[in-house]
Amino acid sequence: MMAVKWTGGHSSPILCLNASKDGLVASGAVGGDLTVWGEDGTPLGHMRFPGADDVTSVVFSHSCPTKLYAAHGETISILDVRSLKGSLDHFHVNEEEINCLSLNETENLLASADDSGAIKILDLENKKVSRSLKRHSNICSSVAFRPQRPQSLVSCGLDMQAILWNLQKARPLWIAHLQEDETEEMEGTQSPSQLLNPALAHSVSVASCGNVFSCGAEDGKVRIFRVTGVKCEQALGFKGHTLGVSQVCFLSESYLLLTGGNDAKIMLWDVSCGVEKKQKSPMKQTHRKKTKRAANPKQGGNSNTAAVDGEEHSKMSPKVSIEHGDKVNWLVGTKIKGQQNILVADQTSCISVYPLNEF
Repeated sequence: MMAVKWTGGHSSPILCLNASKDGLVASGAVGGDLTVWGEDGTPLGHMRFPGADDVTSVVFSHSCPTKLYAAHGETISILDVRSLKGSLDHFHVNEEEINCLSLNETENLLASADDSGAIKILDLENKKVSRSLKRHSNICSSVAFRPQRPQSLVSCGLDMQAILWNLQKARPLWIAHLQEDETEEMEGTQSPSQLLNPALAHSVSVASCGNVFSCGAEDGKVRIFRVTGVKCEQALGFKGHTLGVSQVCFLSESYLLLTGGNDAKIMLWDVSCGVEKKQKSPMKQTHRKKTKRAANPKQGGNSNTAAVDGEEHSKMSPKVSIEHGDKVNWLVGTKIKGQQNILVADQTSCISVYPLNEF
């Protein structure tokens, strides 16, 4: 599959991407550069943040598609993409470099995950930190609010943990220790590859239903978790890439999952087989939690997790596999002129666009 290249917007490697619902695309790069693109790949605007800190995360507002949140160094800036002369507002609430931003559905809270392992929750109405979530013991690499649950989010980090949070509490609801779970599955033996490639977690993504999330890690595995009330269980685990999984991204309103890796491959997986046994549809479901929990007495155990994992592992093969040829920094699935596309940022200064015609 050939990629269309969007060029002329950057002169350094692109680190992050995001797309607005109106078809605009924003990209952040090494050295403080931020560019906004039209859906035909034309650069529409460019700015360089003072201080030249890398732009590590960009997120469009859902309700106001010209508003953009950008993380550079320890700072969050709010921009109007129609006029990139300067920021509308900026916040310095993180003590170390920010790796990921996530905006909740009601757009009153912005989460920023940083190198100290902390996640700061910024109250955008009152312009102050409403929560500081500290449980990761190493870099917090990725954070994502859950759709339809504006007070709940998931995070992962280089401490090999994935964490489910609810903002009514400052402590985690649930923690998955990725490496330990794998060790149990291997019946107490750690394989040499696990010691060489520990399960440092790089990326999380939550499906549109809000109850299913994925986590990509350094050991090449993709893990799919299902949230049942205040607990989670691993619904699937499969070796997605031969090197670390740098990015996971659910396509909107589906259980189709994009993954990108340090092996320079991009893949599309259908993970519905693992989650739909208890989760019928990826579309919006609001009030079914209680009945689902009652109907599922085995929900908390690790024993059935390992069984499901082993059973599905052999069956999982990607729907699409792309030899991209460069290590993936960021992936986003978006519709451009009505067609589903994958946008990819890598070690180069251009964006690669792959069409997904059949989906």
